[in-house]
Amino acid sequence: MLTGGNIDDEAPLVSVVIPTYGRDKDLPDAIESVLDQQYERLELIVVDDGSPTSVATTLPEPFLNDERMTIIRHEENRGANVARNTGIQAASGEYVAFLDDDDQWDETKVRKQVETFSRSSPETGVVYTWVRREHPAGTTVSTPTASGDVVTDLLTGSNFGQFSSVLVDTEVIADAGLPDERFPAWQDREWFFRLAQSCEFQPVEETLTYRQTGREDSITSNFQQKRDVAYPLFVEKHGDLAAEYGRYYKRTFLASMRRSLARSAIRAGEYGEARKYFLLAFFANPLHRPVYPHLLPSLGGKWAYESIASLRRQVTETVPV
Repeated sequence: MLTGGNIDDEAPLVSVVIPTYGRDKDLPDAIESVLDQQYERLELIVVDDGSPTSVATTLPEPFLNDERMTIIRHEENRGANVARNTGIQAASGEYVAFLDDDDQWDETKVRKQVETFSRSSPETGVVYTWVRREHPAGTTVSTPTASGDVVTDLLTGSNFGQFSSVLVDTEVIADAGLPDERFPAWQDREWFFRLAQSCEFQPVEETLTYRQTGREDSITSNFQQKRDVAYPLFVEKHGDLAAEYGRYYKRTFLASMRRSLARSAIRAGEYGEARKYFLLAFFANPLHRPVYPHLLPSLGGKWAYESIASLRRQVTETVPV
């Protein structure tokens, strides 16, 4: 295995895919966090998804001269999932990792994920890390620990991070298929559902992925696309899977999806829509406990929800992340 920058020719090659569009200020920091990894056997594929100014003309010269990096440019903007798939198809590594152009990694991330693969069962196809999110309301850390067969965890709403936090075996991608380009949001979550049916997941229980969320141009804030496109398509694709696991999982799957949609509505300031989908989540499965902290505040509208959210932030600010 390779540590501390010492090259081991027997170490597996890791392909890192960064899709990017028009983020000239953020992209260099993302690239630097890849090239500074304590793992030398990697290739970096930057997919310029039709940026107004080609990234090949804006990146610092040292990056352009790094033989580990390749830039592929789409002549027109085709969407983040298309860009990721372009990167996957160009990758030659045994494993593929992803990094959004406004996210960053801890310098040990790839090394620790590869080490986890090396000591895990052959059925392992995804290794994920904990994620720290910086957003206007404060800092949160996602710390899932589920391992092995995680299908039921996904059906009940467990979150395994985003594209930026996973390392995926390329053989599993061949079996599960590429990310679905039809999804304008929740692309990572949908892909995890398919990956989980083809392999086992393992965590690295450390915060090694750093995200910036809540930006106006971020796809995660586009509630209308989630409501009108991603949500119905998600239920259409995976509703039958939930039903195969029985009535409880079918109802909990719907409840968790509606809760996620309601929380997106809150972030978009759509409090009436949030109330609607929290109620629909409750009716799908009244026993789905994650709905309860949000349901009652949503009934009181913006004032009640923001007051309680502010109180929660005051409490969590005292907790180290």
